[in-house]
Amino acid sequence: MDVERVASSIREQLEDALKRHRGDCLLLSGGIDSGILAYLSPQAKAITVSLEGQGEDLKYISILSRLLNLDLAILKVGVDESLSAVRNVVKILRSFDPALPNDLVVYFGMKEAKGQGLKSVMTGDGGDELFGGYPYMQEIEDLEAYIRRISRSMNFSSNRIGEYFGIDVRQPFLDKDFVDFALTLKGELKIREEKGRVWGKWILRKAFEPFLPREFIWQKKRPLEVGSGMASLRRIVSEKIPDEEFEQKKAIYPVRFLCKEHLYFYEVFREVVGEVPPPRPGEEACPNCGGGLPRWRRHCRICGMVLR
Repeated sequence: MDVERVASSIREQLEDALKRHRGDCLLLSGGIDSGILAYLSPQAKAITVSLEGQGEDLKYISILSRLLNLDLAILKVGVDESLSAVRNVVKILRSFDPALPNDLVVYFGMKEAKGQGLKSVMTGDGGDELFGGYPYMQEIEDLEAYIRRISRSMNFSSNRIGEYFGIDVRQPFLDKDFVDFALTLKGELKIREEKGRVWGKWILRKAFEPFLPREFIWQKKRPLEVGSGMASLRRIVSEKIPDEEFEQKKAIYPVRFLCKEHLYFYEVFREVVGEVPPPRPGEEACPNCGGGLPRWRRHCRICGMVLR
């Protein structure tokens, strides 16, 4: 298999997708998906969000900024501001998924773009899903079939949050032609060993390895909340709930909580949204929260449960 030929095709396909989905601004994490978009569109403004200057993303943002001379705004938000935003994010997404700290990053990025008067924002959504970027994907037996299945139902919080702020969200990785192309690639190109370690998004990394620093392109996968420092909110929220109260409420509420912050987000949900809505026609009930779950979906958008 000609790896360079495939890598060249990825670059061409993504450049074409970017022409169709170019935005005024890029939500830039320190990860490789948005970093590749920054490389392909260095003239766009870039916004990076960090909780009080925490998180490993800033290290990689610095590498990119020096290389590309980006027009970059680093937004450092405080703990109180972030906790206050939880109510709004829960209301927008109608969700108490414990992964909500990831969505706070997107929320503040979109809010900053709106404040700057920008009309459209690009994101790196879809790169992990199409190229096997999540660690759990390394355990999936038929990766190609799995990616085909999830590609039919990819949905990201950036869409709803962008709509809330009146921002047009541009997602080059989700361009139809690019998705169709990515689905033709073999799983062995997406998850592969390199120098003694197994990497997700292997072929995507190889495609842009000649153009971006090795330290950047071969970085480990980090959840957005970790790279931005927003994961610190988990400890802060957890400390607000004593163990005894957590156990009592676990027995009262009709939801199985994965952690204390899950309970915290659920109680916010009850305040700003209300009860979990029942399934609509054609949906099944989520076994964790009772909310509607399309039969083909394995992840409940309301409570965050993943069905195995």
